[in-house]
Amino acid sequence: MKETNYTIRCMTRPEIDLCVEWAATEGWNPGLHDADAFYVADSDGFLVGLLNDKPVACISAVRYGEHFGFIGFYIVAPGYRQQGYGLKLWNAAMQRLEGRLIGLDGVVAQQENYRKSGFEFAYNNVRYQGTTSRKDSFNTSVVDLAKVPEAVLFAFDRALFPAPRTAFLSSWITRPGTVAKACMKDGVMQGYGVIRPCKMGYKIGPLFAHGPHIAQMLYEALVSQVEPGPQVQLDIPQTNPHALALVESNNMQPVFETARMYTGPAPNLAIHSIYGVTSFELG
Repeated sequence: MKETNYTIRCMTRPEIDLCVEWAATEGWNPGLHDADAFYVADSDGFLVGLLNDKPVACISAVRYGEHFGFIGFYIVAPGYRQQGYGLKLWNAAMQRLEGRLIGLDGVVAQQENYRKSGFEFAYNNVRYQGTTSRKDSFNTSVVDLAKVPEAVLFAFDRALFPAPRTAFLSSWITRPGTVAKACMKDGVMQGYGVIRPCKMGYKIGPLFAHGPHIAQMLYEALVSQVEPGPQVQLDIPQTNPHALALVESNNMQPVFETARMYTGPAPNLAIHSIYGVTSFELG
């Protein structure tokens, strides 16, 4: 019998590209430049399982602030599943986030397995898909996010995400091909949104807004900045009826669903202001 050696360690930045490629193979449609922003969020937060030095499994266990963490990118390569490699990697990820409230977006079929690790269902996130169309967008309250002081962005985002993520946001909104817009009223942020190129088409996320009208303005402003025709995806919390109305009014259809789960009480966030999740991989 051939001797095998299974080891787990942190990924290097180039290795995260492999993680993204595996995610694309799974049909998750990651962004073309997501890896750079993900690495900035927590450079030690991406783990790889190596069998005789060959990567066979990956997972992210990203720390946000002092008290929150998020698990994603949990993939075992085909041919190496059901052999315990994934479970060992999962345990390492959970250990890295020990003592924190942990969140994840898991495929619905895996809910029971996640419950065994202490996760409880909070709500479903649903991916909706439509087609980009060139819409005129001349609302003067919608501006380039780059014109807004970062401190304003960070404060607004903090109310809608369980922990500070300043380094991640600074990178996320400035990736190549990414467009980021904000809605301002009398110098006060009312919402912001980001659209980025993906393996297939585009994805909007996050889309945070204090009201349906603001969310629609931002949606139109974002899709007006990319070429018409390709698909566009938006991941919405199913518990926000205004987000559901937004995707339906823009002729988007559900294509994928995840279960948002936490290891403790769900963070107290203004869910009715969340029209689009940032990413299923990092929350």
